[in-house]
Amino acid sequence: MFFELIATFAAGIGVAGLVMVLNVFTGGRLPRSIIPVAAGLAMLGYTIWSEYSWAGRVTAELPEGLVVIYSAEEKKYWKPWTYLAPQTTRLMTLDTRSIRKNPDAPDTQMVDLYLFARWSPTAIKPQLVNCEMQARSVVTDKSLADPAAANWITAGADDPLIRAICKG
Repeated sequence: MFFELIATFAAGIGVAGLVMVLNVFTGGRLPRSIIPVAAGLAMLGYTIWSEYSWAGRVTAELPEGLVVIYSAEEKKYWKPWTYLAPQTTRLMTLDTRSIRKNPDAPDTQMVDLYLFARWSPTAIKPQLVNCEMQARSVVTDKSLADPAAANWITAGADDPLIRAICKG
C-alpha cells in the first residue's frame, strides 16, 4: 500500500513536470491552475487504474495449479465510477495440486482455498468437499478424524467450489 501511495505521488509530480515543460514550449500561455489540475487528474487516474487492474495483476502472478473460481465485484458510493463498471476486490482460488481424497471417506475431498482481497493479506482456508451431498465444510481436527462429523454446509451445484471440484 505504501508503494502505491508513492507511485500515485510520482504520477502527479511527473504530469505536473510535463505540463510545466509544455507551458515553457507554449510561451507561458497556459493558465497557472492547469498544473495542479493535471497533477490531480493524473493521481486520480493512476489510482483508478491501480484499483481496476489489481485482480488481473494478481491472477497473472498466480503459481501453476492455482485457479480462480470466484471473483467478487463491488460498487461503492464514494467511487461513483464503480456503478458503471464494478471493481473486483476479492478472488477465491483453488489449489488444484492440493486436492486429496480420504480412502476411508471416498466421497469427501480436501482442498486448499486461497482467498485474496484488496488491501488484505492472503488467507489459506482448507475445505472438505462432498460432491454427493453437494456440501462443503471448514477443516477441523474433528472433521479430519471423521468427515461424517464435519459441520457440513449444503452449498448446491452452483457453489463455485462445488462446481470446480465436482465437475465430472
